[in-house]
Amino acid sequence: MKDFIKGLPYPILIIMSIFMALMPFQPEPHLVQKFDMLMSGSLTKPLDMFDVVWHLLPVILLVTKFIISRKDEG
Repeated sequence: MKDFIKGLPYPILIIMSIFMALMPFQPEPHLVQKFDMLMSGSLTKPLDMFDVVWHLLPVILLVTKFIISRKDEG
């Protein structure tokens, strides 16, 4: 798994992270909607929780790749 993550190019991960964080563009991004639901206490459905993870997956991969690369350097 570590080799898979190390093989992902940074530019692709950055583009995917931005794109997935902002999708869908109309009426509002899912992450904004889910954050509002979290703040109001209505983020209880498993599908909504999966949606948050799905939209944050590229960001999670990007952060993981950064951490792995930093550990390999030091």
